[in-house]
Formats: sequence, C-alpha cells, structure tokens
Amino acid sequence: MIAENVKNIQEKIKNACIAAGRNPDSVTLIAVTKTFGFLDVDEVVRAGVQDIGESYVQEVREKKPKVSESGIRWHFLGHLQSNKVKYIAEWVHLIHSVDHENVAAEIQKRGAMLARVMDVLVEVNTSGEPSKFGVRPSQAIELVKKMSSQPNMKVRGLMTVGPFTSDLEESRRSFRLLKSVFDEINDAKVLQEPMQHLSMGMTHDFEVAIEEGSTMVRIGTAIFGTRPKPNVH
Repeated sequence: MIAENVKNIQEKIKNACIAAGRNPDSVTLIAVTKTFGFLDVDEVVRAGVQDIGESYVQEVREKKPKVSESGIRWHFLGHLQSNKVKYIAEWVHLIHSVDHENVAAEIQKRGAMLARVMDVLVEVNTSGEPSKFGVRPSQAIELVKKMSSQPNMKVRGLMTVGPFTSDLEESRRSFRLLKSVFDEINDAKVLQEPMQHLSMGMTHDFEVAIEEGSTMVRIGTAIFGTRPKPNVH
C-alpha cells in the first residue's frame, strides 16, 4: 500500500509542477513518519523516498537506530527546543522549524562542536493562528539577519504550516505570503547565498503549495493512512 501511495503522490506532484510550468525535479517529497514505526520508514524508503520527516526528538532518536534502510535524509519538522538540539545535531539533514534566536544559537553551538554546517529553515506563521509556531512574517527578515553571520549554520529557506481548512484559497494566501517574505529576504541580500527552499504543503494542500512555489512538500496521511496518536512529546 505504501509503495502504491508514494507512486500516486509522485504522479500528483509531477502533474502539479507541469500545470504550474515547473520542473517536477524542483519539488522534494518528504514522507512524514511521525507516530509511525521504523518498519514504515523502511518501507517508504524502499518505495523510493529518501527524505523522511519527524516531529518529535524522542521518537526519532528511538526509531532511527532500528531503521535498516540507508541513505536517509532526516528532516526535523516539529517545534524544536534549545535543549533538544544536541540529540539530533550530528545527523539531521535539515531543520525546518527555527523560530527563535535562542534555538538558532544552540544550533550554531552544536554545529561548531561537531565541525559541521547545519542547514536550517526559518518557520513563519503565515496564518496568524495563535496555536501555530513560527515568527510573524514581519519578523522573519530580522531573525534571518541575526542568523546570517553564524559560520556553522546556513539558512536555506523558509517553512510554514498552512491553515487546516478545506478552503484551498485560504491555503493559497498563506503560501503566497511565505513566498513574498522569501523574495523580500533574497532581494535584500541578507545572506551570502540566496535561499533556495520553501517548505510548504501537506496532504490536503500540497498541489496549491506547488502552484505557489513550494520546493518541499511534507506528506504523511496520503502515504501512510490515518496517523496514530503520538506517545511522545
């Protein structure tokens, strides 16, 4: 089932890209395996997905050693506390959820200790919902500026969680706002290298996100089915 679902999602990504006049290779599929077991991770990797997204530090620390498939690029998607950075710093491929300078400082510290450059995205709250994490759109450029001088951390782009709504035009407004913040930061040449990634779009809205410029879509339910309740935080 997982392999068939992956194939269906990849086809939808391809069609959305073609409709938007984009190269399908410009969008990375991240399989969100939070609350699913290590056997599901192995299965989705065998189905051709190398990018795996997790949201809970404790869960991914327990799951990662049990995964038999190699070549995985682990993405951390959830809210990240400063005191948890040390547990993922050695092997995480990309952190999507930096929304405070204290977290950024800890990522820089751990990167220096490990002699590696940590790739990160800044999370922006584009829906204005108080329940969501992320900096306000007006604050994003200032946070990126503060992070820009850190030698062991690179801001590769921005991330947002769109509104949980059946109104895809509301989702579109959220994604379009993130793209405008992205363009503002790149146009201001805040970073030595322009940002490349917009992480936006999930099972219910990824096709709209692709239309609005997403380069990374985070898909869980459409691949694995209904998500079990998490037992870690």
